[in-house]
Formats: sequence, structure tokens, C-alpha cells
Amino acid sequence: MKELDFPFDAAYIMRKKRGLRKELLSDGSVRIKKKIAVLGGSTTDHIVSALELFLLNSGIEPEFYQSEYNKFYEDAVFGNAGLDSFSPDIIYIHTTSRNLTLIPDSPSETAEAVHSRLDEQEDIFRQVWESLEKRFSCPVIQNNFELPLFRRSGSFDGWSTCGQAAFIQRMNVFVSDWARTHKGFFVNDINYLSSVCGLTKWHNADDWYLYKYAMSTEVIPDLAYSIACIIKSVYGKNKKVIDLDLDNTLWGGVIGDDGQEGIEIGPETATGQSFSEFQSFLKGYKDYGVLLAVCSKNEEENALLGLKHPSSILAPEDFVSIKANWQPKDQNIAESADELSLGIDSFVFVDDNPAECAIVEGQLPSVQTIPVTSVHDAMYMLSRSGYFEITSLSADDMHRSEMYAANAKRAAQQKQFGSYTDYLLSLDMTAVISGFEPVYIQRVTQLTNKSNQFNLTTRRYTENEIQQLSNSSDHICLCGQLSDKFGDNGIVSVVIGKINGNALDIELWLMSCRVLKRDMELAMLDELVSQAKAKDITRLNGYYYKTAKNNMVSELYGDFGFTLDEKAENGDAVWHLDITDYKKKNKVIKTKEKELIK
Repeated sequence: MKELDFPFDAAYIMRKKRGLRKELLSDGSVRIKKKIAVLGGSTTDHIVSALELFLLNSGIEPEFYQSEYNKFYEDAVFGNAGLDSFSPDIIYIHTTSRNLTLIPDSPSETAEAVHSRLDEQEDIFRQVWESLEKRFSCPVIQNNFELPLFRRSGSFDGWSTCGQAAFIQRMNVFVSDWARTHKGFFVNDINYLSSVCGLTKWHNADDWYLYKYAMSTEVIPDLAYSIACIIKSVYGKNKKVIDLDLDNTLWGGVIGDDGQEGIEIGPETATGQSFSEFQSFLKGYKDYGVLLAVCSKNEEENALLGLKHPSSILAPEDFVSIKANWQPKDQNIAESADELSLGIDSFVFVDDNPAECAIVEGQLPSVQTIPVTSVHDAMYMLSRSGYFEITSLSADDMHRSEMYAANAKRAAQQKQFGSYTDYLLSLDMTAVISGFEPVYIQRVTQLTNKSNQFNLTTRRYTENEIQQLSNSSDHICLCGQLSDKFGDNGIVSVVIGKINGNALDIELWLMSCRVLKRDMELAMLDELVSQAKAKDITRLNGYYYKTAKNNMVSELYGDFGFTLDEKAENGDAVWHLDITDYKKKNKVIKTKEKELIK
């Protein structure tokens, strides 16, 4: 729903939220269902209403628990039967500077007294977080704290020992430090959000005194959108690709008309400096694992010439796909998605031509578009949109671009072989299959929340849950890493099976789309059977739960040789395989197996 895409009309959303909710719930979309507990230090009703809209729009159907007014501490620390029975999938703690009850109020307080106040204030929140972690083991989102609108002592308030703003800033450091050292704890940065909205707009006396909203109702959609972006990221609903036009997008001018020497990029002109800043900004995304692609109406020779300009920050090798031709841009985006084995909804398209943006929106509604009215606006849109919100960052993420570039080389090599088996053998593939060792926990968790197409049950797990499974004697847990002569793909496949007598119930089977059609699933099956036999298991039970995106694996168990036991009208299916006389199926991947038996 375009009304809920950034930038949105906050007043319109607050005015039409009931109608928007009704429209979203009746649009036929298949959404994952999540239970979200909101523990509020102030009124949260409108926040929850707006948050529901943004989550529904991104494919998440939330169910909410709300604490009573300002009972966040009691619910967390002393327990609440309603919250316990709700059993949340994620917890959002909505506290603000108004909940910092120990802020110094007098300039006469000593440094020792202020430090004592700070220690006591930190301890209140520490108790909340530790109690929630112990009871629920689910992701927690915590606001940091916005600055006050009023300062008795001017700038002195921001740096003096007894300054209120200085106290708040130290609490923000405390919250950030906690997030860096505690997995599954995320900060909703309302310190930034209140600044970008403006403190005079953020603070509203009437909304506080009349309704106990700690911020203006005018900015509630901005707050809710920020929370939604974090939740989307936790559940793997980020965008993955920035697909870029070239002329007047990555440089000033038209390369085909002006030539390499005529385009503006670099320090010589103000326009050139702005495009250099934009390219540097984009390269930073690449370093975080976002893929960059080119979609330009241009001759490929000219496109490459522009990217090889001496002052260009981005080079051809920074892009996983370069489509520079005269085809419609929506077709080029679709082809890039197919070549990269990614969904169309993974793409964000950036172009200076509003007509091209409109065509892409019309032909590919799931692609988000960003019109480049100015370099500054494009950077703001990319950063505020939350399309690439980070809640976890693994070593694989930072090498993702190189992995997809290597995939392009593999695709080129495939064309040299008449036999697909000969092509696979030519890759010289090696798989390392192991349990959920500590170094892999983060990546395994990430895959369970991001993989949608090759995912038979689409179960999602928190990092704590994966950690617990790794130590469970009732489960067989495997993750597989695949490398070949073009590079290392990292951890690309995960299998979780629960032991049930002499049978193994396969609760999760997924694989990254970047290694599709390379028989990695067969290598994983061989190892799973080997581990199962070692535990005297004679039967594997496989489950397929149909979603909007996983039709490609609907017959995977049948392809493995499983027998179909039942199939529901909605497409869900149950399969089984007797492994007593199982023969290995992988013929093209060398494996390095580790001892996983507990």
C-alpha cells in the first residue's frame, strides 16, 4: 500500500487508520503472524494502531499485548499472568525521557550524587532487560531517550555534570553498550528520530497533559515506522538490492552525449562533489552486504566508461549485475532478479526520471522506487526508508557482493558445458557440514529468518532458540557451507530435526537461493541420514507448509524419494522415508564431515 511507504503523510495515516487496516486485512495477502508485547512508560494505543498498519503492509500480521499505563517495570520485573500467557515473539519497551525518574534537578548536586543517580537509573532498566531475557528469550526492542525541549542553562546543560541533557546522553550510551553486548536486544533510536522530526514538533504539552502521550501524536507514525523497520529486519523482510540508473543519478550529465571527460563526478565542481558523496554513500551499503546493480538505458560500453572515470568511487566490479541497454527497465530488473535468484520484492530502484520510476511501479508493484530529485534527497530517502535496516551483521553479509559476483562467473562457465553434471563437476565444489557451532549461530539464525523460497516449513527462530537447539540431545542440527573454485558461499543450508522415537521429524529445511541447483540439498540429506542412523533412527518424516513464496520446494521430498503420506487442500504435505537401505545421492560435491553425535 503506497500510502504506508516512506515518505508518508502522517496526518492522513492517523486520520484514516481504521480504513487502512480494513483494506490491508482484506487484500488477500499471506502474512506471517507474530505476537508483540508493548510495555509502555506512557500511553501506547495510537502507537500500536500505527505499528499494526506498517507491519501488515510489510507482510507481518501482529497480535498485541499492551501493559497498563506506565507498568513496563512491574510487568517485566515482577511478572504478569497476562503477559506470560501471551508468550510474545518480540517485546517493545516504549519508554522515553519522561521515564527517567532520576534526572538531576539542581545545579548544586555534586558529581558523586549525579553518578549515584545514574547508577540507580541504569539499574532500573538493567532489571527490566535481564528479567525479560530470563523469562521470554525473545528479541527486545528498547527506545533510547530523546533530549528535552527546554534547557535552563543553555549549552551548559548538555555537558555539565548535573545537566539534564548530559544525563540523558549518558543513559543513551548505556543503552547502546547493552545492545552491543547482548544478542537479540535492539535500540529504537528516538534520539535521532526526535532530532530529524524536530524537538519542537516531537514534544507537545497538550498530548502529554491530556492523553499522556510522551510525544506529539503528529509524529507517532514516524515512531511506529521506525519500530516496524526493526521488526521487519528481525524477520528477514529487508530489501537486498539497490538497482541504479547512471546518467544524472551516479554522475551529472549524459555519458553518451558528453563523453567520459564531460560528465560531472569528483571534486572539481559542486555538482561533481555531490555525486561523489552519493557514490561513497552507496559503496557503504555494499560494505554492509547490500547488493548494487545497474539498470540504465545506455550502451554498455558507455556505461562501463562512466564507471571507469578516474574520479568514480564505484567501479564495475562493485555491481553484481549491469544492465545497460535499451530494454524497458522493468524487464531489466526482472532479468536481474532471475539471474541473482532473488525475488522482485528484494529490489529498490533509483532513477532521476520520474516517468521511469512510474513505469517500474506500474509493472513491478513490489519494487520500491526512489526518484532522484537531488543527491541529498536520495540519500535521505534511502536512509529514512528503513529498507536496509540492520539487526544482525555476519561475516557472510560483508562478503555478499563478492559471492553474487562469483555466481555470475559460475553462470558464464555453465554455458561452456553441454552436460549440467559436467558443469557441476567443473566447479570443484566442497561442502563442510557441521552442527550449530558457536561461530555459526548468528548466520544460522539469520538464514532462518530470511530464507523464504527454499524453505519447507518457514519456521523462524531467535538466536537464543538456535543456541538452545545446538545443545539439545533431542535434535539433529546441521548447517552446510559450500565453496568452489570461484569462492566461498559461506553457510547456505540449515536442517533441524527432532528425534521422535525411531523417527526424525524434520522441523526446518532451508537453503540460500544463491546455491540453487548445485545439489547441496543432496549433500545435506546424505549427512542427515548418516547422523540419524548413528542414533538408531530408521525413518525421516518431512513436512511441507505452503507459503506464498516456497512453491519451488513443494515436491522436494518427492524428488528425494520420500513417500507422500497426506496432502491437504491448501498444499501442505507430510512425507516419510525409510532410511534402512538408504544410498547416498550426492555425486558432485566433495564433503568434509564433522562428528556431530552427542
